[in-house]
Amino acid sequence: MSKHPTQVEGFNGSLEELASSIGNMTYEKVAEFTEKYAQDIQKQAYDDLLRGNIQLAEQLYLISDDLYEASKNLKKAWRICKPYMTDD
Repeated sequence: MSKHPTQVEGFNGSLEELASSIGNMTYEKVAEFTEKYAQDIQKQAYDDLLRGNIQLAEQLYLISDDLYEASKNLKKAWRICKPYMTDD
């Protein structure tokens, strides 16, 4: 398998279907996913920095910062809608 695959291992749907599946989760879980993704991107940035890929590392750090911010905003959205959630 490629170091950077073009599909999510174990998921046979399209990227659109994956985005929809993630979007259907509660904001709390999407925030958790987004934070874990930010951590992964941040680790990639660090690894690239160690390899001397400075420009790539800088961009990846910016992306991870944006993902952390998105996670923070998703948590705020969750706090707003949580009282209205019902068990379906």
